[in-house]
Amino acid sequence: MPYVDRQNRICGFLDIEELENSGKFLRRYFILDTQQGSLVWYMDNPQNLPVGAKHVGSLSLTYISKVSDATKQRPKAEYCFVINAGMRKFFLQANDQQDLVEWVNALNNATKITVPKSSDAVHSESQRLASNGNKKQVPYKTEIIAGVAVVTQTQQDGEVGHSVGGEKVGLRKAQNHPPYLHSRAGQDQTIIKAGYCVKQGALMKNWKRRYFVLEQNSMSYFKSDLEKDPLRIILLKEVHKVQDCKHGEIMLRDNLFEVVTTSRTFYVQADSPEEMHSWIKAISGAIVAQRGPGRSAASCPNTYLGRLYLFLPFFL
Repeated sequence: MPYVDRQNRICGFLDIEELENSGKFLRRYFILDTQQGSLVWYMDNPQNLPVGAKHVGSLSLTYISKVSDATKQRPKAEYCFVINAGMRKFFLQANDQQDLVEWVNALNNATKITVPKSSDAVHSESQRLASNGNKKQVPYKTEIIAGVAVVTQTQQDGEVGHSVGGEKVGLRKAQNHPPYLHSRAGQDQTIIKAGYCVKQGALMKNWKRRYFVLEQNSMSYFKSDLEKDPLRIILLKEVHKVQDCKHGEIMLRDNLFEVVTTSRTFYVQADSPEEMHSWIKAISGAIVAQRGPGRSAASCPNTYLGRLYLFLPFFL
């Protein structure tokens, strides 16, 4: 779901058809900035990219005439909507129906309050690139279509992902049922929740995107959704509490929650506030289910206060 960050911008992940009529949608992180009058998209959340990483595409709100549902135009693309900008149409895929509605409303509201300016968008983009001349230059392509300036980063041949801290990250949206889950179908485990989050490393304190899988007795994280062997398994019986992280402001991380275990506190960043609460609720529920309704109610009470789920361990 789109959310408002600390700079009052609307942010979130969407899939975009960058090459018109290609039918190929790529996963991108979008930032709708009404003060700057722009919609920009990155390979990933800029917080997880190297310092100075450039956006891969941008569109001035001045030139957006209408944003609407496009499920009938693209029946094969689920939760699809379209941004009309002159003669160019940008087709995007949301994560679900609510996500689609919220993005369409946000974009339409943003364009309503945008006052058209007779400025040269290409010139302003050139000035921005010139001001960053001391940084690594990235090839951009500017297209003028019916008076609309569309700036996109030129893709390199064979591009299948991007590098985050030296690690290759896929561009496509994670499958609902990754291959490795099927290989484990014979085991007596139920997948409660799975998806990508960003976690802080134990030693280097760097942030990397990992694929998390919550099961009945444990939570594991993998290098990607294609891996079979987890990097680590966290047993739920060792989890003391899971909650919205109070240090999010200090760590400059949105949607941050913490999983406190006997030996370590895991800091995990979700893609949106809704995802953060969904993970907290799922982990909390799994802990209660594991410890049993009777014992969990008597010895492991859980409370929900605003954005906080708290679990107190029981002692045998």
